[in-house]
Amino acid sequence: MHAKAFSPAHITGFFKAELEEKDPNQLGSLGAGFSIQKGVKTTVNVRPKTKHDINNYGIRVKGFNTGDIRVSEYVLNEFLVDGKYFDVTHEIDVPVGYGFGCSAAVALSLAIALNDALKCGYAKTKVAQIAHKAEIKCQTGLGDVLASYYGGFEIRTKPGAPGIGEVQRINPKEKLEVMIICFNPISTKKFLKEKISSVNGLGGKMVEKLVESQDMDQFQDMSIEFAQYIHVITPKMKKVIKDLHDNGIKCGIALFGETIFSLVSKDKKQKALEILKKYDGLVISSKIDSSGARLN
Repeated sequence: MHAKAFSPAHITGFFKAELEEKDPNQLGSLGAGFSIQKGVKTTVNVRPKTKHDINNYGIRVKGFNTGDIRVSEYVLNEFLVDGKYFDVTHEIDVPVGYGFGCSAAVALSLAIALNDALKCGYAKTKVAQIAHKAEIKCQTGLGDVLASYYGGFEIRTKPGAPGIGEVQRINPKEKLEVMIICFNPISTKKFLKEKISSVNGLGGKMVEKLVESQDMDQFQDMSIEFAQYIHVITPKMKKVIKDLHDNGIKCGIALFGETIFSLVSKDKKQKALEILKKYDGLVISSKIDSSGARLN
């Protein structure tokens, strides 16, 4: 039994955490962001367990390492079958801890692949709810599963897992590409504990504004304003932001990471790339993924 699935990485520009409900499927965040064509590809092979298998599963990571397999273990434990061995490989092509929603993409691609490999027949929303619950329980994220499930540019207008939470898609007026520079990781779990109260007032107002305007330039400006408000912009990031702005290029901050993104039209792509390459960070170029998480 074999299956492959892909989940796009997702960048959040601003958000409001919704943590009052007791049901994990109703917890999550309002906010706005976009999915990119880079992300996590997960391959699952299920075979009969032998006397040589100490555990019920093995997890390998290729590409950027997570160093943390809790979400994978959580999802696997929802699908384990007696007498079977689960061989899981995650191929991650964005850095972990830099604001790309990697844990959500890991959980979502794994749940979709397991559902297919085992022929469980679960509805796609039920499968995604398992991934969402893994994120909430492991405290690795809030709204990325919902966003990566749908793909594209989204405003999360109701919190919760797919099937419960709701998104409004934004269709940009022109085709945009994504230029990104990453400096250092930030722990989502640590941040959520320390700064969540300062986040919510502003994030909620921004969602309302963006629903009205549907404007990508405004989205990027609000992302910078949000990051300034919660004090995550480092001196290094300030220099890059100024450089981009001085050249007429909008940008935003990926939450949570020391990561700057710029959504640019084709005519500004080269200039943005030249600016980012001047700095000592990992530069990534990608396109928007409009399909969302899927079998590969």
